[in-house]
Amino acid sequence: MNLEAILAYLHIAAILSVVVFISSQAALCRVEWLNPAVVRRLVVLDKIYLTAGALVLASGLARTIWGIKSATWYAGQPLWWAKLGLMLLILLLSVKPSLAFRRWLGQLNHQGALPLEGEIKAVRAQIMRTAHLLLLIPAAGVMLARGLGIS
Repeated sequence: MNLEAILAYLHIAAILSVVVFISSQAALCRVEWLNPAVVRRLVVLDKIYLTAGALVLASGLARTIWGIKSATWYAGQPLWWAKLGLMLLILLLSVKPSLAFRRWLGQLNHQGALPLEGEIKAVRAQIMRTAHLLLLIPAAGVMLARGLGIS
């Protein structure tokens, strides 16, 4: 039981970290706020966000393997697969902003130039889509924990 509590805590802490850092990216990635310091901050935030995302996956898989319910039980649950699929989709959608932030930093370091307004808006829109998709994962988790949609 202690292991389950520790794993649950680690999973929730990682999820909250993802929320904090994607929210920070969304807040800072604005045309009117972007300056050299913000570009550098976005790169740092992105590294932390991606690390937190990896920790969500790792802690979730640890709960699946070592938690109260068996991996076999989870493997038979469509909502568990939906959660995993959504998390992987979110990580894939995060690639475009991550690459953009690094490209912006390179452009800033080599040419002293900030990205164009259209690119900033497109990247922020991608971050917002990703953040909104993130809201579906806890819904699936709550339903799974309450026995809804169990096969």
